Amino acid sequence: MVAVGTIVWLSSELMFFAALFAMYFTTRAVQGPEIWLGSTELLNIPFAAINTTVLVLSSVTCQFGVFAAERYQARREGSLFNLKNWGMREWFSLTFLMGAFFIAGQIYEYASLVVEGMPLSVSAYSSVFYIATGFHGLHVTGGLIAFLIVLVRVAKARRFTQGQATTAIVVSYYWHFVDVVWIALFAAIYLIK
Repeated sequence: MVAVGTIVWLSSELMFFAALFAMYFTTRAVQGPEIWLGSTELLNIPFAAINTTVLVLSSVTCQFGVFAAERYQARREGSLFNLKNWGMREWFSLTFLMGAFFIAGQIYEYASLVVEGMPLSVSAYSSVFYIATGFHGLHVTGGLIAFLIVLVRVAKARRFTQGQATTAIVVSYYWHFVDVVWIALFAAIYLIK
């Protein structure tokens, strides 16, 4: 039931992001290419690509955490450097760090854009850019909080149960969703001129 409820909730989130994409493309069509070309020149595409790669790879580490949860392996067995024996806690901790890196990169990018003359209210493009990427950043932050909750619950538990494994799997659904949305946002905002 939890998995089905999460999928239904993610469907509503999909509609939310569909509205953000509609806002982006509508504003782009109304404003014309001049504003878009001038504003997109300020974007640091190589930096955003690295940040995107870290977020996408965090989906891989998250999935390894799910595989460990499905084996009911909460923590690593053996050396920290033997990745084959990592448990859900190690994989989810690494995923958390990668997600935090992404958020830090987004904050750095925002600060750089403001310094370069693109604050939130300077143009329609900047408003749409900050709203779309900012809401995504809030969703990533929500995912980071979910990872912390799972990690704390597992650390406090005497044994790893099916309920905890299900929670880990459901959190992974959300994380994968957030990653896929970012890939679409990255393509629309950074790559499509």
